[in-house]
Amino acid sequence: MVIQAEFKQKYDNFTLDISLKSRSLRLGILGGSGAGKSMTLKMLAGIMTPQKGFLSMDDRVLLDTGRRINVSPRKRRIGYLFQNYALFPNMTVEENIGAGIPGRGQEKKKTVSELITRFHLTGLEGQIPSELSGGQQQRVALARILACQPEMILLDEPFSALDGHLKDRMQRELLMQLEDYPGPVYMVSHSRDEIYRFSDEIIILDEGKIISQGRKAEVFAKPASIKAAALTGCKNFSRATRISDHSFRADSWGVLVSTSCTLPDRFTHIGYRAHDFIPVWGEDSDKTVPFRLERIDDLPFERNYYIRPAVRGDNEEDLISWFVQRDLCGLLEEKGLPDYLKLDEEKILYFDE
Repeated sequence: MVIQAEFKQKYDNFTLDISLKSRSLRLGILGGSGAGKSMTLKMLAGIMTPQKGFLSMDDRVLLDTGRRINVSPRKRRIGYLFQNYALFPNMTVEENIGAGIPGRGQEKKKTVSELITRFHLTGLEGQIPSELSGGQQQRVALARILACQPEMILLDEPFSALDGHLKDRMQRELLMQLEDYPGPVYMVSHSRDEIYRFSDEIIILDEGKIISQGRKAEVFAKPASIKAAALTGCKNFSRATRISDHSFRADSWGVLVSTSCTLPDRFTHIGYRAHDFIPVWGEDSDKTVPFRLERIDDLPFERNYYIRPAVRGDNEEDLISWFVQRDLCGLLEEKGLPDYLKLDEEKILYFDE
């Protein structure tokens, strides 16, 4: 199925201006708070209508403001899983699942019964939402969506209110529950880990606009901008001056870098991920940052070092981040802290901004 959408909506201090086309069955929309993620989903579902817009699923046009076409949310056949699941509080599990199915006959009862079995809700048929765990509520909400046989499902930050352990378990459960669903599923989140685990394709939103789109591995490996890189987890950025085809200066860090590969013709900044530095003891080289330790954050599964570069200011954002997995911490305890951090030239990100 091909989804094509164009939405434009102006507010006093914000403009949503989205244009996307995708064939992916699992698409993640990543962005910070206020980027327009949930607004985009609501326009796809028909809960909100943009001032100007178009939406089609294959050849079926659901919205075309120019031709005054606006199919109602119910007739769009798009299931929407809200952040709080939006279950009817006074209805039982059985009643909630059956709420979207027309009629009262045996066929409806059979559908509800099959979904209760499929989503492991047997024995909970008579419970109301307040008597269920968060995971059980999520399963009821998803079963209710699938009871209506939607052509597409939208997930609006379904894990945002959960703590780490429960969040991981419910992410796995949701992926399993959707394994056999043949239609496209779009999920929005501000968590890059959630989006990466869920998606085949990723869209990154910032201030109401798509700033990057592509297969998830490509978007993370080569983000299109500094903002996109930051949203995918890159912590370190420096202004940069290109010197030749094989050398540049990382101006913010005071480091001269030589490369065997040919550099891009134009770039003004570089980025470098915190896990990719290589510790060096002894001799300096042409790709190293002097190790001037500012502080250490000791976390359960890694240790984060923050390094003060020679030429940057005293602000927190000026620090260079180096994140070390526990398996390397033993080496650091044996050899001591390194003298330098070396950049792997294949992992340097280049930006022209």
